[in-house]
Amino acid sequence: MKLFLNVMNSGKVACYLLAIVLFPSVALAEHTVLLQGGPRLAIVDPDGKVSWEMPWGGIHDIHLLKNGHILTRQGRTAVVEIDPETRQVVWKYDAAQANGNAGKRMEIHAFERLADGATMIAESGIGRIIEINRDGKLIREIPLVLDNPNAHSDTRLVRSSGSGSYLVAHEADGKVREYDRKSGKVTWEYEVPMFGKSAKNGHGPDAFGNRLFAALRLKNGNTLVATGNGHSVLEVTPEKKIVWQINQEDLPGIRLAWVTTLEVLPNGNYVIGNCHAGPGQPLLVEVDPKTKKVVWQFDRHADFGNNVSNSLLVDVAGESLR
Repeated sequence: MKLFLNVMNSGKVACYLLAIVLFPSVALAEHTVLLQGGPRLAIVDPDGKVSWEMPWGGIHDIHLLKNGHILTRQGRTAVVEIDPETRQVVWKYDAAQANGNAGKRMEIHAFERLADGATMIAESGIGRIIEINRDGKLIREIPLVLDNPNAHSDTRLVRSSGSGSYLVAHEADGKVREYDRKSGKVTWEYEVPMFGKSAKNGHGPDAFGNRLFAALRLKNGNTLVATGNGHSVLEVTPEKKIVWQINQEDLPGIRLAWVTTLEVLPNGNYVIGNCHAGPGQPLLVEVDPKTKKVVWQFDRHADFGNNVSNSLLVDVAGESLR
């Protein structure tokens, strides 16, 4: 089945041909992928063709907005909104120069456009989550709890939980912390275990640690954690019990390296980012969590390189958790 998605923006219609192939979960699926690598932003169709691209440097977060625009990072400190039709930046917030940050060392690794139109930005180095309006005015500020403050690794991804809180992946601390959006208080914390192993420096599959990249709140109330150089995905209950996991060597023919982005698809499958895995390894893997079978994988290392930390499926019918 082919699906045409029309995205409206200021009277313009951007038409993306999206393909959804409906198979049983044990069969291969196909997806249209938005990603950064190369260095470029690109959309890759299910047939492997790059249908859209523009030059762009490294990122650590990316979103496709309801108006069809792309929300992503520019450099280390700016959040921008790109109109893919014109390939122009139509909105920009440089956190290094705004709201008291001038002259301070800081980096941006996570952001999100909220339902009320505000933009959430996690400011590593400054040690806070902020919400700003379209004009860059500060609406809300939440101080971060940091055991090991570091402008490069205070946070990786930060996501709304769906229940009035933010789930923060504190990379340097090896912990997920949940912050109440209104009070700013930490309401839940989970330290990613080392499973009795010693830390091993590096970014590839032979490194090891608990420098997590992402956390998502599942509909059952549990939390899904991408453990970064822990090479795994964990499902953790509110009581901090691991009830499901995929480890580095669990998927036949696939070796997980720096596990980054997570998406929970409407069919319940998980899409897992596999960064720094090297040639011959997929950049993305879709897994049926019930069977732990791979139903789709994205093998484009030769085209996009070894540093694809962020991606997004843009052909998913309905809403996905990410």
